[in-house]
Amino acid sequence: MQEKGTISIHTENIFPIIKKFLYSDNEIFLRELVSNAVDASQKIKRLASLGQYQGDLGDLRVEVAFDKEKKTITISDKGLGMTAEEIKKYINQIAFSGATEFVEKFKDAKDANEIIGKFGLGFYSAFMVAHQVDIHSLSYQEGAEPAKWTCDGSTSFEISEGDRTDRGTDIVLHINEESEEFLDQYKLQEILDKYCRFLPIPIVFGTKSESVEDGKDEEGNPKYKSVEVDNVINTTAPIWTKSPSDLQDEDYLKFYKELYPMSEDPLFWIHLNVDYPFNLTGVLYFPKVKNEFEMQRNKIKLFSRQVFITDEVKDIVPEFLMLLHGVIDSPDIPLNVSRSFLQADGNVKKINSYITKKVADKLGELFRKDRPSFESKWGDIGLFVKYGMISEEKFYDKGKDFALLTNTKGEHFTMTEYQEKLQANQVDKDGQTIVLYTNDAEKQDAFIQSANKKDYDVLVLDSPIDSHFINTLEQKLEKTSLKRVDADVADKLIKKDDGMANVLTEDQSKAVKEIFEKAIGNQAYTVEVEGLNPEELPVTITMEEFMRRMKDMAQTGGGMSFYGAMPDNYKVVINGNHKVIDRILNAETEEAKTNLAKQAFDLAKLSQGMLSGKDLTEFVKRSVEMI
Repeated sequence: MQEKGTISIHTENIFPIIKKFLYSDNEIFLRELVSNAVDASQKIKRLASLGQYQGDLGDLRVEVAFDKEKKTITISDKGLGMTAEEIKKYINQIAFSGATEFVEKFKDAKDANEIIGKFGLGFYSAFMVAHQVDIHSLSYQEGAEPAKWTCDGSTSFEISEGDRTDRGTDIVLHINEESEEFLDQYKLQEILDKYCRFLPIPIVFGTKSESVEDGKDEEGNPKYKSVEVDNVINTTAPIWTKSPSDLQDEDYLKFYKELYPMSEDPLFWIHLNVDYPFNLTGVLYFPKVKNEFEMQRNKIKLFSRQVFITDEVKDIVPEFLMLLHGVIDSPDIPLNVSRSFLQADGNVKKINSYITKKVADKLGELFRKDRPSFESKWGDIGLFVKYGMISEEKFYDKGKDFALLTNTKGEHFTMTEYQEKLQANQVDKDGQTIVLYTNDAEKQDAFIQSANKKDYDVLVLDSPIDSHFINTLEQKLEKTSLKRVDADVADKLIKKDDGMANVLTEDQSKAVKEIFEKAIGNQAYTVEVEGLNPEELPVTITMEEFMRRMKDMAQTGGGMSFYGAMPDNYKVVINGNHKVIDRILNAETEEAKTNLAKQAFDLAKLSQGMLSGKDLTEFVKRSVEMI
């Protein structure tokens, strides 16, 4: 038997296009060919289970080998095999129409996966690295004869009688000069580890040395010797393919360490398993992330039938869960997936919604079952929850029941609990509930203490996204306003009446204002004299809440960069009822008044960590002189 012919693609331009547009991602040839071999092995296994194949299945392994001298890479399986007619059908007749239109459409393409995925060209990815490909195959069908197919990368092929004696297929790649980097054990091992670690059929790549016990020495201690064993690349039954009821915590933790050997143990995990309206399995882990906001992304691995596709899962996993770790496997996502496919596919959108719901349900369950444990983990998972509530309306609806607010005393409250707590003392004269918060408890300690003296509670909102979370809370909570604790003096943060009277006369207030403006000498500071509690500080420096918030958001990238570039402007509140102000007014000389005012102002700056450099040096010197 010998036959020559032309591959039915209606154009001679197809191979140059495949080579040109797929070259940048040429390592996927091995993924494609090994995946095909696994499919063939699984199919013969399926036929045997149905009674349609009566022969001995044997060892259904896929073997990958290379010969550096002959410059070949061989992928062998013991699967279905193919007859000469089947080779002509499946290999020669590339299943798409309008090849000329294809050439025109993709002449500027850059995405290798887009081309392969759209037109089923997986096998032909071999020609990215090979100048010739041979197929040696023997079908499982009774009486089938072995066949050999050869193609040199043009549209010409040759089929002849083969010499394979057992069922299955060998794909032999004759590697071209540009791709000889793949004729390397470590390179091939790296690619197999990346794409084939969890395939359902054993993948064997050469051998490896293992140490085994070999009797005992004279003292009765075990002796060991080194033996060569098959180098099996993969775990054929990873935990996401099993039922959660068959797994222990140790199994999940062991698998996590396989994926992320350098990471701390995760907080907990979610086992995904759904078969309608789409197929999806997987395990998602909640790692300890704290505030390492950008460092932990792209840790979820996407698989299709246990074949690794990518760790860029932005369209499949909601944005706020990109900080999770783990695996997702869905046969409804094609192996050769492109970004444009992900963005348009209906199943992908359903998967995205399902994962959001599953995560929200799991968090709600953990909160209800063991609140103390949930609270102890809040420092790690709060970032996920807040991010989700900001970005996903449906997640907010569920998250509001288990999202926690933490105050400066370390106490935790749900949003409803906290609103109820504030009704007693933090409602202003207009009926607005005022939530006070700090984003730096140490730096703003003086303001926190002033608020605490009035029995005001202060939340700690200091994560990278809390500036955005604050806006979300104000939008969602009725008649509620959030103010940073240093946005104003304590008496003015929650306005309940017209405030305390100022003991200074109008002329005295004007004089104090002029003294401080001269002492400060900086137009970025606006001076105001007010009647406050005499126990409050003589001078307080504040920034208006809106401007502070916009600047905080600008730092975390919220489309507020305009505010981030604006100069800082502060309000200097002089407590007209404080005895220090009376002392300033009664100082004997203008110089003494200015020095006292400057000292009081610098003390206010010092209390907020705003005093440094030359100003700090002068403050210390002045303080020594005043002692």
